[in-house]
Amino acid sequence: MSNIRVGVDIGGTFTDICIMDAEGGIITKKVSSTVDNYARAISEGLAEVFGEHGIGAADVAEILHGTTVASNAILEHKGAKTGLITTKGFRDVLELRLLRMPRLYDLNWVKPPALVERRLRLEVDERVNFRGEVEKALDPAEVEAVLDRLLAEGVEAISVCLLHSYANPAHERMIHDIIRAKAPEMVLSISSEVLPEIKEYERTSTTVINSYVKPVVGRYLKSLTADLKGIGVTSPLLLMQSNGGLTPAEVAAEMPVNIIESGPAAGVIGAQSLARRAGFDKVISFDMGGTTAKAALVEDGEVSRAEEYSVGGGIMIGSRLMSGAGYVLKVPAIDLAEVGAGGGSIIALDAGGAPQVGPESAGSYPGPVCYGLGGTEPTVTDANVVLGYINPAHLAGGAVKLHAEKSRAVLAEKVAGPLGLSVERAAYGAHLIAAANMIRAIKAVSSERGRDPRDYALVAFGGNGPLFAAGMARSLGIRSVIVPPSAGVFSSVGLLYSDVEYHLARTYRQLTGALDLAGLVSAWQALETQARDKLVADGFRPDQMRLRRFAKLHYRGQAYELSVPMPDGPITEETSARLDQAFGDEHERTYGHRAGPGEPVELVSLNLVASGQLDTLRGAKARLPAPAEAPPVERQAYFGPENGWMATPVLQRAHLVGRDWKGPAVIEEYDCTCVVPPGTSARLDAHGNIAIDTGVGA
Repeated sequence: MSNIRVGVDIGGTFTDICIMDAEGGIITKKVSSTVDNYARAISEGLAEVFGEHGIGAADVAEILHGTTVASNAILEHKGAKTGLITTKGFRDVLELRLLRMPRLYDLNWVKPPALVERRLRLEVDERVNFRGEVEKALDPAEVEAVLDRLLAEGVEAISVCLLHSYANPAHERMIHDIIRAKAPEMVLSISSEVLPEIKEYERTSTTVINSYVKPVVGRYLKSLTADLKGIGVTSPLLLMQSNGGLTPAEVAAEMPVNIIESGPAAGVIGAQSLARRAGFDKVISFDMGGTTAKAALVEDGEVSRAEEYSVGGGIMIGSRLMSGAGYVLKVPAIDLAEVGAGGGSIIALDAGGAPQVGPESAGSYPGPVCYGLGGTEPTVTDANVVLGYINPAHLAGGAVKLHAEKSRAVLAEKVAGPLGLSVERAAYGAHLIAAANMIRAIKAVSSERGRDPRDYALVAFGGNGPLFAAGMARSLGIRSVIVPPSAGVFSSVGLLYSDVEYHLARTYRQLTGALDLAGLVSAWQALETQARDKLVADGFRPDQMRLRRFAKLHYRGQAYELSVPMPDGPITEETSARLDQAFGDEHERTYGHRAGPGEPVELVSLNLVASGQLDTLRGAKARLPAPAEAPPVERQAYFGPENGWMATPVLQRAHLVGRDWKGPAVIEEYDCTCVVPPGTSARLDAHGNIAIDTGVGA
């Protein structure tokens, strides 16, 4: 076996490994995440797979990796001790933030502490205006004095963010050179390189986060590279970015701000590839793991991206109104909504005695009570074991043994007893509450974005996604649910379909009715040259490069922008009208209205997505299993008070070859369990996906 590609995705509970061989065959493996050192689970898991399948380390062409190490550093406030150098008068930008409240009527809410303490935020008396003109020159002696104070404080990293440096970076470059001369090993980020765009808080926050996580990411990648070399793997390591593209490990180490939400992105890219192969124009990806559930849109073959997002402020429910809880990153990212509902989410009674699920999680250790590792609180997994959906002897192919009697006991004691319910009624209620929480995430990326979820198919994956998907789809009026092969490790599969990508941006403010066409052409050419230079440095040929242009616009006076594709072809007098039309269409679709034809539209920035398409094999072949010969076994499963306990066939995917199977049914696989409720039906499509018809709208 040679020329294999390896995708590795780390979750809070399991680390998923997917290997694709030169013929498109897939090998998958789930191993427990090693929280003390996430890199260890990767090397140990790969070594196991190599031994089990006779793979040599030299056969690995590349390793593609999604990681949460950067986001964890922010969540846990374990980043580097960081200093900030900024323009006089802007020391407190990180404290003032955007004056947004995530919970309007909560008087006890406290904003998260700034990642840079105030005593480590120092000013220099310089000024560049918004045109890039120097109004007050920078004094190098003042910079050296400020630097000496930061070095005396023992900072591990420094960020530099000066007013209007996106228009003229000269002063930031001077500070950069002074720091490099005096402290050459200092971790350093300057905003004109990290984010050369307008908006002071967003640019400062993004630059600070880059410095804050840089040493953490650097140490992790160094450890991972050493561990991989320890098992003989020396092939290129590529990291998944928040925007869904891959980037070389060396680039990720220098610009880690682009991999903060690396973990959740790969599954959406996998759903995008599935939609293209299976002929779906519109899908909602739904990923439910052990701790959280995430939803995202794929429309007309393209993933939906957000131009900025927050991290470290708790669960993202996707609402554009409820922002301000975390630390803002103004970098492109897949537009995800996330809720605290996973297999490990804890079921509890609130102060009023009502049941609630999550967002607290039992994690991988001690995990659900049924794991037998010391967990004492009932979880969603415990409820699903009690309901008969999960086979206690089958989780992760039987590698994880579950104790159903412990699940029943803890649910009886802490939920069913206090509520005066039977254990199965309490477990089913918890199941429905978890589903309702996750429906919030789907609505956040669909109906809250002006999209009707009934127009979409639901692609379900993750260790728990296929278990909940059909019931949730019926509640939302969605007709089709698609469960791909290797659904439980689908985020690692999705890594195999990703391209290397660079997302470049430049502030360019002009009214569309008065565009400087020559200046616009020149600005695009500069971005495209920068993009091609980056891809050439990564070893890509011109025929492997793909450049896509986007423009961010708003009605004059608005504070937020919408992104639309830049019209193809040469930039001419017609470009303005086409931009106005595209922006008006997107504004109406997103917000439900558009302004009149006389309302001025302002171009705010230019954005370029540059992709480098890898030569290596990019798609698994559809390999339908042979029809199952042995009849399915049955077990009792509970489907609510209206159906009660039902004798439920327990299927393998092979049982669906050539036939429609009416629910109820449970489909068990190595990496996940799929539930087909009463009133729905399941079959296997031409690509090997489980296709569930929920029966709504028939």
